[in-house]
Amino acid sequence: MYSFFAMMARMKYIERWALMRNSRQENISEHSLEVAMLAHGLAIISNERCGSQVNVEQIALMGLYHDANEIITGDMPTPVKYFDDDIKDAYKRVEDVASRTLLDKLPDYMKKYYDPVFFQRETTKKEWKLVKAADKLSALIKCMEELRSGNQEFQTALQTTRQALTELGLEEVKIFMEEFLPAYHLTLDELQKR
Repeated sequence: MYSFFAMMARMKYIERWALMRNSRQENISEHSLEVAMLAHGLAIISNERCGSQVNVEQIALMGLYHDANEIITGDMPTPVKYFDDDIKDAYKRVEDVASRTLLDKLPDYMKKYYDPVFFQRETTKKEWKLVKAADKLSALIKCMEELRSGNQEFQTALQTTRQALTELGLEEVKIFMEEFLPAYHLTLDELQKR
């Protein structure tokens, strides 16, 4: 008996933004779906507009599973996770152990398919950078939604997340933010007219 997929089903129980008051709760299952879609889009932009040759389907899978280890670790709030280099390095090791624990819940013949979507390789640095950007874009979108609903608690998070996206220095992110992000401010009726 293998428990990998039963473990993945538990992503819906892990809440994000634990240190913040939320007008709408978000779990890592729905967040991961959004990251997968955003990463896929960034990958297409990367190939079509920035001259890259990344695997768009692989990047979507990487986005889908990027936070799966939080089934074991829980969601560590960003200010804690990145407080200093020692904590960041220690937490990275914890994430790696959690990811390996999850992969060990698969039969051997399946592990080789999941390993590349759980662990970064030297050959996939660009792909993981796009997934990280998609993760940050998802956080930015969450901040925008919370602010739109009147929750000012996300004002500082919006600013720091926008800054983090700028610091990534990715043309793909710049294009997405110019061409797709403004639509997130529209109502459903306005979106249907576009």
